[in-house]
Parts: sequence; C-alpha cells; structure tokens
Amino acid sequence: MVNLEKYKMRNYSRIVVVLLLFSSLSIAINPWGFYAHKRANRYAVFTLPEELIGFYKKHIDYLTEHAVDADKRRYAIKEEAPRHNIDIDYYGDDPFQVMPRKWNDAVDKFSEDTLLAYGILPWHIQTVYNRLVRAFEQKDVNYILKNSADLGHYVSDAHVPLHTTLNYDGQLTGQKGIHAFWESRLPELFADDYDYLVGTAEYQHSILDVAWKVVEESFNSLDSVLGFEKQLSAEYEKDKQYAYEKRGEKTIKQKSTEFSQAYHIMLNGMVERRLRLSITTVGNLWYSAWIDAGQPILDGMQNSDTPFTEEIKIDHKITKKDARGHQH
Repeated sequence: MVNLEKYKMRNYSRIVVVLLLFSSLSIAINPWGFYAHKRANRYAVFTLPEELIGFYKKHIDYLTEHAVDADKRRYAIKEEAPRHNIDIDYYGDDPFQVMPRKWNDAVDKFSEDTLLAYGILPWHIQTVYNRLVRAFEQKDVNYILKNSADLGHYVSDAHVPLHTTLNYDGQLTGQKGIHAFWESRLPELFADDYDYLVGTAEYQHSILDVAWKVVEESFNSLDSVLGFEKQLSAEYEKDKQYAYEKRGEKTIKQKSTEFSQAYHIMLNGMVERRLRLSITTVGNLWYSAWIDAGQPILDGMQNSDTPFTEEIKIDHKITKKDARGHQH
C-alpha cells in the first residue's frame, strides 16, 4: 500500500506546475497542454472520413479551445491529477511485462492506491472513450463534444515521454525544467512548421491496447529526451543556454533559441513525430467511438465533404498566422 501523504505531495507538486503553466499564458508561453493539445484536436478533425467530418468540422473551434479543459480541472478537482500520466518506471526495470493491462488485474496486483499515486493514464483513456461511445449512442451533442475534447487531451498526454516517468521534470537527474522545455519551448519555436497531414482515421478494435502502445512508445523515447539534453548541456557554453525574452509586460528567463534549436535537431524530429501521432490517434479514437456506437446520424453530416489535403493546408495557414499575430 502506497503512502498516501506521499501521493498527496506528488500530485500537489504537479498541480503547482499546472498553476504556473496557466499563469504563463499572460506572457505567451504555450505548453503542450495549450499549443500542442489545441493543434492535435484541431487537426484530428481533418483525419475523419467523409461520413463524420462534417459534424466535427461544424464544432472544430469548440474542440480546439476545449482541448485544455482537462488541465484546467487539475487544480480544481483532486481526482484529476493522476489521469494525465503513468510513472511506469516505478514498477521496475521491465514494467510493461510486470504491469497487467486491465484495470481490475492491475488493482489486484498493486492496489488502487498505488495506481492512483503513480498515474492511471491508459485506463482513463479507455474510460473517456467509453463515455464518448455512450454520448454518440444518445446523440447528445454537448456530451459528444466534451468527451471528444477530453479524449484528445489524454491521448496527447500519452504521447509525451515525460508523462511516463517518475523523473517527469528531470528532477532526479539534475535536469529540472526539461518537461516545459520539451513540451512547451520546442513546440512554441518550431511547431508552426510541422507537417500536419497524417492521413485518414482508421477503426481501432482495442482502445486499451492502443493506449498502452502509445505509452510504451513514449517511454522508449525517454532516454533520448533526457540523454540528449544532458549531453548538450555539458557541451554547450553556459552563458548561451539561456536567454531573457520580453513577453507582454514581463521579462522571463528560458532556454535560448540557439540552444533549443540544437536540442530540437538532436531529437531528430521527435516532437513533430509525437505530435503527428497524437493527431492520428485522436482521430482514430473519435472515429472508432462513432463506429462502436452504431454510426448515428448527427447534425452537420449532410454537409460533410471529403477531407481534401488542400483544406488542412489552408486551415494551417490561418492558424499559423493567428499564432504569430497574437501576443498574450
């Protein structure tokens, strides 16, 4: 049985991080929870097949803006924090062989308290997916949109390597701050130029298997995320690693553009790949939930069009211009 006080303190520290990230909105910092989550939900709409894209396009702005609702709940609802991560390395050197995939089996083996203390992300993805299926079955548009936005958020969280480890902010390896660096600073600088054409959504038979596959892939990228930053920090001139930048009325210290670019190059496209995979997986699960619900006819479907690649290119130009043209 895990120490509950330790659990409370761990999640309190995560909540504090979220609060700090929210406060950074005023100076135009876009953490994965804002910039990339919104991008993933928005571009997932364009992966949907002709039967479904009309409905989602009708509500694309809602899905974009509400992609961050789950993060907002993290400091309002105590149960929310463990839904965003799974510190899988807590369970040993070969955790994916040790950890049962099904919730009840995992509870029997490790206890619910332990699972909650170290994160329940893959299981929560399945929970929200099931809610989305029910929403489709009931043709409840508000519930469909809420759970679509939330599902996109948790799926995207699972694609971030630092959401899969005890060392979630590099605090165990002398790399404190790497979480925001990887998932905030790099997308802020480079994601406007990523390729968001990822193909058409495909039906997935086992949502839990999808969630665990994503988590394992993210965890397998962790050595590169930490190792490359440590190597670069050791080799790079200290006075060039950070820069002070004006954001609105504030001046902040953060990783310099030069250092960030060098790290981005060392990662060899990892951030873009994880974001593209987020988009693909979100679209796949939205589509699969609709299929599992019996393919209900929803308002807006009659106006659906084939998702031509040119359409997403136009949308990307618009959102890219908006991102560069607005300062918070």
